[in-house]
Amino acid sequence: MATAAHKLPETGFLRIWQIVGDSKKKIPALIPVGRTTFLNRVREGTYPAPVKLTERTTAWRVEDIRALIEKIGGAA
Repeated sequence: MATAAHKLPETGFLRIWQIVGDSKKKIPALIPVGRTTFLNRVREGTYPAPVKLTERTTAWRVEDIRALIEKIGGAA
């Protein structure tokens, strides 16, 4: 069975709603935490730092999110 990490592209960027999901748009979460928890863990340094693509667009590297999913999966 393919996991969420295996369905991700090899390279690129993900927006926060693609990582933590969006129930209104029916987008499942890659990392099952809320938006605030995710951002708090980014600030703490537990989760990877984002990249500013434009003044109003922040995203995370797919490679960083894939590594985080593998790290979290190994801790369980």
